[in-house]
Amino acid sequence: MNSTAQRTVLVTGASGFVGRHLVRKLIESGRHVLCLVRVTSQVDELRALGAELITCDLRDPRGITRIIAAAQASVVFHLAGLVRALSPQDFTRVNVEGVKAIAAGCAEAAVHSAPPVLVLISSLAAAGPAATMPRQESDPPLPVSHYGRSKLAGEQAAARYARIVPITVVRPGVVFGAGDRGMYEMFKPLACSGIHFVPGRGVERLTLIAVADLIELIVQAAEKGARLLPGGAGMEGGEERAGEGIYFAAAGDLSYVELGHALAQALGKEQARIVRMPDWMLRIMGVGGDIVAQIRRRPGWLNRDKISEVLAGSWTCSSAKARRQLDWAPAATLTARLRETAEWYRAAHWL
Repeated sequence: MNSTAQRTVLVTGASGFVGRHLVRKLIESGRHVLCLVRVTSQVDELRALGAELITCDLRDPRGITRIIAAAQASVVFHLAGLVRALSPQDFTRVNVEGVKAIAAGCAEAAVHSAPPVLVLISSLAAAGPAATMPRQESDPPLPVSHYGRSKLAGEQAAARYARIVPITVVRPGVVFGAGDRGMYEMFKPLACSGIHFVPGRGVERLTLIAVADLIELIVQAAEKGARLLPGGAGMEGGEERAGEGIYFAAAGDLSYVELGHALAQALGKEQARIVRMPDWMLRIMGVGGDIVAQIRRRPGWLNRDKISEVLAGSWTCSSAKARRQLDWAPAATLTARLRETAEWYRAAHWL
């Protein structure tokens, strides 16, 4: 393999929030980056970074196989996926069948040369909420939403190719940072009126990780991460090897109330004014969000699937395995990262 092929990587979902940050990091490190994008993707930033753009849809497995074979990439980073959808079938088409197409394409490439390492970016939602302790990779997965079940099924679809393709799965908690719309929706009411909405009593906890720290973990996972065991998302091989090839990405966790106060401090305010929302109100809002989405034929952030996650309890996980095996650690505290994010929103005139 020539030197260009050795430093070539392929990224799906490159135009998304995490994808853009990953592409920037890879190009800065001297990689030749191929980005698999859709016709409708916003690619101006990717083009300005110097990435090579290839148009293809995840629902075109033959096209994906041809692209992976021609790319001769050493690593494929698969970030593309749906986080909101009008139906469970939409999640399946992208989060399961799309992963299968990528993994199959990597396996097909092995016929002619060494297969690329496949790093699959999944989600804590695939594992499910925590009980009394933060989730570990060896815990049996128990997703509670259509989204979470589709992400777990995607992991399992990839694992069927693990005898041929070296595959590592990364499951992040809540990701935030420059350009993130999700955390912006929490910052906005605080910036305008000092209000932070929390479900119930607000004591349930959330694992968070800044996108810059997640990117470092993803790169380390590609270079020296353990790989999935053949057959099924790392759960085979006995209890001592359960979760092999899977890494949670976590920098720390906060309760909903603590998060509100942390966001307020990032904005230079003393504390947030907490407004608690009862479960029944959240369920009604979820139903309303689904009705609006069906009328508009466009999925929104507020829906029953998302509310089922919010009401399921704490969403926490441990990054001890990533710290131990990948020699990874967040480069800054959550407090510092939230402040950086607030500063970016202001500089971009989002706030």
